[in-house]
Order: sequence, then C-alpha cells, then structure tokens
Amino acid sequence: MSTQTKKSSFSGGIGFVLAAAGSAVGLGNLWRFPTLASKYGGGLFLLVYLGLVLTFGFSLLMTDIAIGRKTGKSSLDAYKTINPKWNFLGKLTFVVPSIIITYYVVIGGWILKYIFASTTNLSAAADGNGEFFTAFTSSKAPPIFWMLIFLAITAFIVFCGVEKGIERFSKIIMPVLFVMIIGIALFVLFAKDETTGRTGWKGFLHYVTPRLTDAEGKKFTIATIMQLVLDAMSQLFFSLSVAMGIMITYGSYVKKDVDLGKSVKQIEIFDTLVAFLAGMMVVPATYIFSLETTKIMTKGGPGVIFIILPQIFEKMGAIGKIIAPLFFVMVAFAALTSSVSILEAIVGSCAETFKINRKKICLIISAIALVAAIIVCLGFTDVLGFIKVVLPNDDAITAKEASHNLLDILDYISNYLLMPIISLLTCILIGWVVKPKWVIDEVETEGVKFGRKKLYAFMIKYAAPVVMILLILQSLGAFKFLG
Repeated sequence: MSTQTKKSSFSGGIGFVLAAAGSAVGLGNLWRFPTLASKYGGGLFLLVYLGLVLTFGFSLLMTDIAIGRKTGKSSLDAYKTINPKWNFLGKLTFVVPSIIITYYVVIGGWILKYIFASTTNLSAAADGNGEFFTAFTSSKAPPIFWMLIFLAITAFIVFCGVEKGIERFSKIIMPVLFVMIIGIALFVLFAKDETTGRTGWKGFLHYVTPRLTDAEGKKFTIATIMQLVLDAMSQLFFSLSVAMGIMITYGSYVKKDVDLGKSVKQIEIFDTLVAFLAGMMVVPATYIFSLETTKIMTKGGPGVIFIILPQIFEKMGAIGKIIAPLFFVMVAFAALTSSVSILEAIVGSCAETFKINRKKICLIISAIALVAAIIVCLGFTDVLGFIKVVLPNDDAITAKEASHNLLDILDYISNYLLMPIISLLTCILIGWVVKPKWVIDEVETEGVKFGRKKLYAFMIKYAAPVVMILLILQSLGAFKFLG
C-alpha cells in the first residue's frame, strides 16, 4: 500500500495549511493556554509565548514538515530513510500518537456530552462543586457511549482519505471554528456583571497587560521566570503538534510546489491567533463572572472547560443558554480536527509500513483505540479507579494526594516525557548528523527563498537541544528545589 500512500496528497497549500492548523488548534489552546496566561502575568506570558513560536516553534515545525516532504514517508519510515541507524526514532515517534488517541477520544466524548447537557439542562451541568462532571466521568456506560460517537466520527473522516476526508473536512470546519471563536470572544469582551460591575474589557486588560506578579499577586522570582518559559515551551509542543509524527505524515502529503516557509508562517499565525482568542474568551469570562478567578485559573486542566465555564454560562442568564451549546460545539470542532490528525498519523504510518489497504488499517486501528479508550474511561470508575500514582513532576501538595489516574499517566508519558525526548533526538539528527542544510535544501526546492534559514540553523543545532534537555529534566522533577 506504500504506493497508494504516496499518491495521497493535499490538493495545494491552502488545504495543507488548514489541515495542519486544524491539528495544531486543539484542546491545549482552549484550556491550557488561558490557564498559563492567567498564572504567569497575562501579557508577559503572551510575549514569551510569541517569542518561542517565532523561534523554537518555527524551527521544530519546519523540521517535521520538511522531513515528511523530503522523504515522502510518514514518521514510522521517515527517519530510517534519512539514516538507517536512526530507525528507532521513527518507532519512538509512532508511540506518541498511539498513546494520545486513547485518551483524546475520551475527552472528545466528554465534550459531546456537554453539548447535549448545556442544551437540555445547563443548570445541572453548572453545579458549583463539579458534581455533575464527576458523576458523569465516574459512571461506567455514558462516557464510553459518548467516546464511541466521537471516535466513530474521527475514524470516518480518516477513512475517507487525505483529500476527500481530512482536507475537505478541514476546509469546512476551520473557518467555522474561527468565526465561532471570534464571535464568543467579542461577546465576552462587551459583557458585564451588573452585580460586581466587572466588564469584559477590564478582563481583557487583565489578560493582555504584562505583569511581574502571579495570579495571587506574588512577585516573580528567577525560578518563576524559568518555570514560565518551560511551561510555555511545553504548551508549544502540544499546540503545534510537533514531535508526534503528525506533521511528518502531513508533510509527506505536501506537493513540491508548495512554499513550506509560507505555509509554516501561516500555521504559526493561525494557531497563535486561536490560542490568543481562546484566552480572550476564558480569562475575561472568569474575571467577570467569578469571584474565585485566581484559584480557578491556576488549577487549569479539564476543570476549566467542564466545571468553571458552565458555571459562568449559567450566571450569564438567558444569553448563557445560547452561548453554552455554541461554545461546546466550537470545542468539539477543535478537538475533532486534532483527533483526526492524531489518528491519521497512526493510519498513514501503518498503511505505508505494513503495505495494508488504508481503509482496512483505519478500521483495525480504530478498533484497537476503542478498546484502549474504554480502559481509560474505566480509570475514572470503581473498576480501575484504584490506579492512582504520583508523577515525578508533581509539586509537594499534589504528590501527597497521589491522584493521577490512567488518563494523567498516559498524558505524562506522551507529552511530558516522549515529546521533548523525540525533539532532542531530532535536533541532534538534523543539526549534527545530516546538518541543517538537509532541511534548508528541501525548503528552497523550486527556487523558493528561505528567509529565516540562519535562524533555523542556530535554533536546531544549539538553542533547541538545550531547551529540550531542560524540559526533560523538568518532567523528571529535577527543578522541584526551585519551588
């Protein structure tokens, strides 16, 4: 089936950019980015993140896409094509989406449930202590039912192929998603709580104004600044879909006449803009309608989407009953574009490597993902809920609770360990073994000018490896002494 995989391609640059941006725009943009912005000085975090996108993000994203296009292979075979001794890196990269898909579709199922709940009974979904969310996720059948629907939609899109499935879907959904995010962000900007007098505009200023204090008003230390940079870099990984094999697989579908430099720039802009607008929705909303903004936004995670925001929509009154379903539909679109790219990375690699019909392997992988996702769902119930661990990067308070379940464990392994390790090894391969010129030559195919090639060479050889090592050490808990 290798030949069939090679024939599959995006119809042009726009199709590729929308599909890649769809992969990049996901749940990390909608709940983790706003949390980090609120935690780390608002505009200060935004400036740091933007700087990282234009340097590290650009370099890592360009590398993945160029590897895919130049080798014409998905991640499982691409590294072997570059250098047979580095075949292990392709296998390691393949592991990441294989892990992520098992819990991403579970969260996708939660989102579908909340579309239904916010439409039929927003008051119940907005209970103050998160009891609705806990009761739902800890039940046995309902989470599996909604997860199955989300996985089926994802699998159907991938089953339809690259151009007729992924590209066509992205061309429809991404503009709709963008319009919905802008619409809700503008609504929040002009919203006001008549009781407290807080306005969306004041919340927006709170979001974008650089501060050297955290959400609790404490002044930043050198350790805090270091943590800010590392957390922003970690966010960048998941947001841009680098080190997962996704962009390598998508890159293998890109035609030679597509300007990679221009495409990467457009993906950077789209992803960063959506993340900024997500923060513009969430941070001002919590500022206006919640008196516990500090505690809420520093905890982050799914609670921001599934516990905090339903409460805020409920406080909005009648308009909130309209905004809430629209918001969760928007979140579902964002999650779906990412889950499609995750599954495609697995399906594309297997079809190419094992010479199996693409549609057949899509069904096989989806069935395996279903079984694994059911196990993840049961990790919240009394069936497998006894599995609770302490993770190496837990702080002292979290470590005492030992509260991490199967989903958290899988997220830690894929995002906090494997992704920086893969990026470090990729930087060594491209920066020191085959040299940056290997990627630069691919970008400059068809006479295209690579305007940032000196920056690229410096980042991939020197700067990125150092930061990757720091991220790995952080994930292993090496910086706990910094507080």
